[in-house]
Amino acid sequence: MTFASIRLIAADITTIVSFYELVTGHSAEWLAPQFAEIVTSGARIAIGSTETVALFMEGSAEPGANRTAILEFRVEDVDAEFKRLKGKVDVVIEPKTLPWGNRTLQFRDPEGTIISLFTPVTEAARLRFGSL
Repeated sequence: MTFASIRLIAADITTIVSFYELVTGHSAEWLAPQFAEIVTSGARIAIGSTETVALFMEGSAEPGANRTAILEFRVEDVDAEFKRLKGKVDVVIEPKTLPWGNRTLQFRDPEGTIISLFTPVTEAARLRFGSL
């Protein structure tokens, strides 16, 4: 089994796609007017409008309702990313080093999902993740 992507359901797909293009620095590929993907070196973010939910099962997903998942992106320098994004994102926590060795920044996307950018800073954390 291979993990393929995270899919987000968006009430305003244009705003969410633009947000993730800003955060990741990657352009989206629009596969349909109601579906886009942003492909990074380590993950694929699939973004569907609310119209796509009916293709699976009506009411099975709801935009803005996520309070359990955090999308995480490893970055070269979390403090530099904070400087780049400050004032453009809704910050949850400013950069700080967590007990497991990652320096982390968290913020919310326009529909409330938490995004975490992190840089391994301890030797143990760097060994776990290897190099970028």
